[in-house]
Amino acid sequence: MAFEAMFQPLQIGKLTIRNRVLSTAHAEVYATDGGMTTERYVKYYEEKAKGGIGLAICGGSSVVAIDSPQQWWASVNLATDRIIPHFQNLADAMHKHGAKIMIQITHMGRRSRWDGYHWPTLMSPSGIREPVHRATCKTIEPEEIWRVIGNYAQAARRAKEGGLDGVELSAVHQHMIDQFWSPRVNKRTDEWGGSFENRMRFGLEVLKAVREEVGPDFCVGMRICGDEFHPDGLSHEDMKEIARYYDATGMLDFFGVIGSGCDTHNTLANVIPNMSFPPEPFLHLAAGIKEVVSVPVMHAQNIKDPNQATRILEGGYVDMVGMTRAHIADPHLIAKIKMGQIDQIKQCVGANYCIDRQYQGLDVLCIQNAATSREYMGVPHIIEKSTGPRRKVVVVGAGPAGMEAARVAAERGHDVTLFEKKEAIGGQISIAAKAPQRDQIAGITRWYQLELARLKVDLRLGTAADVDTLMDLRPDVVVLAVGGHPFIEQNEHWGAAEGLVVSSWDVLDGTVAPGKTALVYDTICEFTGMSVADFLADKGSQVEIVTDDIKPGVAIGGTSFPTYYRSMYPKEVIMTGDLMLEKVYREGDKLVAVLENEYTGAREERVVDQVVIENGVRPDETLYYALKEGSRNKGQIDVEALFAIEPQPILSQPGEGYLLYRIGDCVAQRNTHAAIYDALRLCKDF
Repeated sequence: MAFEAMFQPLQIGKLTIRNRVLSTAHAEVYATDGGMTTERYVKYYEEKAKGGIGLAICGGSSVVAIDSPQQWWASVNLATDRIIPHFQNLADAMHKHGAKIMIQITHMGRRSRWDGYHWPTLMSPSGIREPVHRATCKTIEPEEIWRVIGNYAQAARRAKEGGLDGVELSAVHQHMIDQFWSPRVNKRTDEWGGSFENRMRFGLEVLKAVREEVGPDFCVGMRICGDEFHPDGLSHEDMKEIARYYDATGMLDFFGVIGSGCDTHNTLANVIPNMSFPPEPFLHLAAGIKEVVSVPVMHAQNIKDPNQATRILEGGYVDMVGMTRAHIADPHLIAKIKMGQIDQIKQCVGANYCIDRQYQGLDVLCIQNAATSREYMGVPHIIEKSTGPRRKVVVVGAGPAGMEAARVAAERGHDVTLFEKKEAIGGQISIAAKAPQRDQIAGITRWYQLELARLKVDLRLGTAADVDTLMDLRPDVVVLAVGGHPFIEQNEHWGAAEGLVVSSWDVLDGTVAPGKTALVYDTICEFTGMSVADFLADKGSQVEIVTDDIKPGVAIGGTSFPTYYRSMYPKEVIMTGDLMLEKVYREGDKLVAVLENEYTGAREERVVDQVVIENGVRPDETLYYALKEGSRNKGQIDVEALFAIEPQPILSQPGEGYLLYRIGDCVAQRNTHAAIYDALRLCKDF
């Protein structure tokens, strides 16, 4: 059998896992009812169990005590017996499909915020502030240490009584246990700090208390990092010594190992590697831990496809591979491997839309799979064939919205034609993929290319559809997903009409060559502006990126902006905030950009060869208004039905002519996920 290594059972303590693939602990931001595992939470994990996963460790950063706030990540609250029946629902949902379910338990220590639910005083071994969360904390007292140790034990009891298969102690990401381990955070001189044994004491007492509470047969593991990547932090050799120490207790059933600490913005980007990283960049660290321990070792970081997973397992580097984001992108990954549907796997592209939302306190979603985490709403991962009439569906525009609309309509069994004026599908994804660090996003388009071919969609490339072309096909439904154009003409003084400025698209798609010196003006502060600045610098341009916001890239998530900084600072890209572009004029063979400080009104000028503007997208509405009056529904979407994931009522009403809908950026600019979600929830009932 291909990929045989992935499907070998694994014994972890007394527990048998059906295969070698797991979803590792991550903060889902779905435990919104005071930290309870809601219907949304259960359905999200159940979909992975249906899809064949062996083990899911849920609840990243699930808290054991009420003074470790859970509301920021809406993580699970194990500080109350109220959680037990909720766990029973979760366990039943997983077990009926053959999967095992554990939960990560922790006290966050200083790694949180105090200005939320309960307004607690945060604690850490020595009262040292954490840079990422910016919260001050007190030095934990011995009485509090023993209380928290007891909290861990009671949390583990609740997991066991709720029918879960085990707990994972979080000693990673600078939570309380590894805060005690680290000399740069633990400056204590009592029995809880100083020597190696003293710094290990808190974690050891936690482990002893948990094991005493749950007994020898309940699975207990520990998640650690393989190297903190701090000059004064715990090195790989330090972590091997720590792993040996805890393994020697005989009380642990497994280790989960990842690379890097994450209490600074820079190291946080290592923990969930985005598409700028190579595959499995920290596997060597997990393999190093495996060499010194006697229990199974799990590892997850940038393991995305079955060939990669098989190579890792066959090489004996670790015993189990975490494919967490891979299962966010496609929870049926394992089932598709078993059925020989490798090309149908929606492969994670490392966009980190999921985790970056989590670090903004938003629910975890996937950039390309709009059904993920919406299972409880009835948004389907598998599109069922329509039992109604076979319709002629025409989609115009093959960007993310159009590709998804065509796919879903074809899955429903309809006759689908997809027009694209360019010679290739992809839309803005194709432009984004031209930038340094962003090439893997093209994987979204590659998946659609395969799916549209499999579903026999009539794909007409290099064809700009007009009204006559569409009407000749006698469509029942027309879906417009034609996108828009760069909005560089918003301010007439920028000089777009005179050709003084170019768009970010012009630069990235090669329409214009990079200037020797370039000013990038970015009002959106998301990926495109930073990407074009990075692209220009990569080509040798001297670049300044300016924004009227507080800083360039401010809307980019916490695991993504550091990789831009790593790339752009060495290229001497200047990043400037709080300046508005007032006008651009030509002076000789140069361009002069006039900038005004938003707060002082002071003006300054930049003399450059090129001015690049990233100001978002202006919807292309021409075809929509040409078709609107002739349509049965006058182009209107019933938003109540759309938001409720229900069919458009007019679909079941008889009538002559065509229905007209528009989605994606030709309505208003949002993002890739929004475009795909609108297409899915609209077209799933055609």
